[in-house]
Amino acid sequence: MDIQFILMIIIFLAALFYVGRMIYRAISPKKGSCATGCGKCAASFDQIPDLKK
Repeated sequence: MDIQFILMIIIFLAALFYVGRMIYRAISPKKGSCATGCGKCAASFDQIPDLKK
């Protein structure tokens, strides 16, 4: 086998592992927070006026 082919396979597998890990971390449940990681779950709704007036 050619060294370039072996390096290409190693880089491809590393990229596949990286993308798979990102997808897994995005959909796996986390303790105390949502899975998106955007911070919207920690928003404070104290200063939003009630619409039921």
